[in-house]
Amino acid sequence: MTVMPAPHDAAVDDAAVPGTPAAGTPAPGTSAAGVAAAGSTTGGDGSPGSARSADAGLAAARPGGSAPDAGTPDTAAELAALRGGCTRFLTWHGPGRAADLLATIPPDTVTDRYGDGGAVTELESEIMLVLGKPAAVFLPSGTMAQQAVLRVHADRQQRRLIVFHPACHIDVHEGRGYERLHQLTGRPVGERDRLLAVTDLEQVAEPVGALVIELPQRDLGGQQPDWAALEAQAAWARERGAAVHLDGARLWESAAGYGKPPAGIAALFDTVYVSFYKGLGALPGCCVAGPEDVVAEVREWRHRMGGTLFGLWPNAASALSCLARRLPMMPRYLSHARAIADSLRDLPGVTILPDPPQTPMLHLLLRTTAGDFTAASRRLATEQGVWTWPAAMSTPDPGTQRVELVVGDATLAMRPAEVREFIRALLAG
Repeated sequence: MTVMPAPHDAAVDDAAVPGTPAAGTPAPGTSAAGVAAAGSTTGGDGSPGSARSADAGLAAARPGGSAPDAGTPDTAAELAALRGGCTRFLTWHGPGRAADLLATIPPDTVTDRYGDGGAVTELESEIMLVLGKPAAVFLPSGTMAQQAVLRVHADRQQRRLIVFHPACHIDVHEGRGYERLHQLTGRPVGERDRLLAVTDLEQVAEPVGALVIELPQRDLGGQQPDWAALEAQAAWARERGAAVHLDGARLWESAAGYGKPPAGIAALFDTVYVSFYKGLGALPGCCVAGPEDVVAEVREWRHRMGGTLFGLWPNAASALSCLARRLPMMPRYLSHARAIADSLRDLPGVTILPDPPQTPMLHLLLRTTAGDFTAASRRLATEQGVWTWPAAMSTPDPGTQRVELVVGDATLAMRPAEVREFIRALLAG
């Protein structure tokens, strides 16, 4: 059976869901740069881990298939009430309550003014250290950030073409803003249901302004190329005078998978975008890091695109706290993801993608209908107080549903054997 990449749900990338602190993690005031290398070095032996919630991301419209049981919540308010009554959460860092988000902002945070000073400058300095880049700028949105940096690369190269994987986030999930707003031309390269290869890139003859690489490839279950293949792709771009940009929304997870510090991966790229609300569970926001002159231009584009708000300090302070707390946890998240995969491998009706997990996230193909899945997930929430997914993602086969399991603080609180039983219950319909 050929399985296409997972369809996107905007709620995954647009929801800022905080987490509950994990035992043994650094205090919010600890510098992320001081733990980045140590937090990534255990990845090479298959024991690392990382975080990020798929939970909120699957709250899509009810899928097709058989109708859920009578009494199944139909409205967002009913779903929220059902979720609010749960005490355990399968994915990511937990329920995402406002109080948890606010707790990620230290009370002594120093404010900024239009992105200058205070927590914003502190965060930018921290990201420079963690990624090993000479400059960084904070932006409120990843969509804004990547459009801005790709526009800068295109203007500098005097080439409007950007090349990326067919499931690239900026092409599939952002309304092709790079094209509509910045007159850039996107060219998908390779096949949608597998990773990009240098042989795919070699089919491109026209001049390229920038190559965009997403690590890990979220729509493929968190897969990423081996290190030699990644180096070859970056070399292909540079040999042709193109910039190499990393869509590193989940770079923290990727680093665990490679067993390298984030700076070791960032070194392959001219510019890097990182997100703070996804795997780290902070308030929304991101940074672009790279050469000083490129970042200075991105900062100007932030202003032009409406991103230089009067005060960005709450989001920046939250990012600092969550970066220090969860970056060192990524190897542990990955180890737990692999233990969960081990527990599910022989369960009838389950396919793990990829197997074994390459980062702290994985996709599961479940042999059940959409309606039966939804009804089963509601029963788990109502009868056991366990929140899994409000709905599954559809596949070309109506008898197979797809879910995204991102391991975070909440997942760590569940033994792999427990996760197996919850998945078995979802299959039972």
